[in-house]
Amino acid sequence: MHDANNLSAGLGFRRELIPALQQGVPSDVRFFEIAPENWAGMGGRSAHTLRSFTERVPFVCHGLSLSLGGPGALDEALLRRTRDFMRMHGITLFTEHLSWCADDSHLYDLLPIPMTEDAVRYTAERIARAQDILGMRIGVENASTYIAPPGSDMREPEFIRAVVERADCWLHLDVNNIYVNSCNFGFDPHEYLQQLPLERTCYVHVAGHCVEDDGLVVDTHGSDVIDPVWQLLREAYAQMDHVVPTCLERDFNIPDLAVLTQEVAQIARLQQEAFGAPSMSDKRVA
Repeated sequence: MHDANNLSAGLGFRRELIPALQQGVPSDVRFFEIAPENWAGMGGRSAHTLRSFTERVPFVCHGLSLSLGGPGALDEALLRRTRDFMRMHGITLFTEHLSWCADDSHLYDLLPIPMTEDAVRYTAERIARAQDILGMRIGVENASTYIAPPGSDMREPEFIRAVVERADCWLHLDVNNIYVNSCNFGFDPHEYLQQLPLERTCYVHVAGHCVEDDGLVVDTHGSDVIDPVWQLLREAYAQMDHVVPTCLERDFNIPDLAVLTQEVAQIARLQQEAFGAPSMSDKRVA
């Protein structure tokens, strides 16, 4: 596995935050997450600005559109662009959603994969191919879902474990997604967490969500993280034997950097409780 000891608590890299970050990266923010689809191949001022950060601070790539479980052909051109982008910026970790989002064209939503043995084989083969192109193991994320995939004959934790073991990949654990799904589908999030292959965790997401008027809980990444989600993160750390890089997601309703940094600092506090976090004198490179 990559060296996780220098990557502890991080933040999604958003253009809205760049002016504040150019004034200084808070010490609690040990890395940034970036979507390669939004930056690979970009030139000019944007490329120069990104380089000014990747030269100083570690970055992680989290994909949005690979559609690992989708019916369409795997986008190998995107994978090659991502590979080259990661090499250019010295990025050593890539994760994607365990879902699908494209057929003949992109659907701009993350849809659940039918949880069957055939789907395990199909999805694992596509993950293995992605790993071959990228030249590294990747992490796959448990996704938030709003419909039960038809035809399933496996429970989701069982499906996730089967996929990561068959593909020999890592798990990208999203504790907010567990909480959201537990509310919408009526299961115990703590029992679900314990059934996941946490020993394969390479990366963690924590985020906020919203509750619609009809009670539907939506994974918006637009609110503060709530206490039950922090508790799931604490429980996940208790099952791990080392610091796993953990990113605060905030995609809209983005507050000042100082406010976001408070939540990143909470991640760092939980890591210190569980593992003893790296000191601020540790180098910032992966």
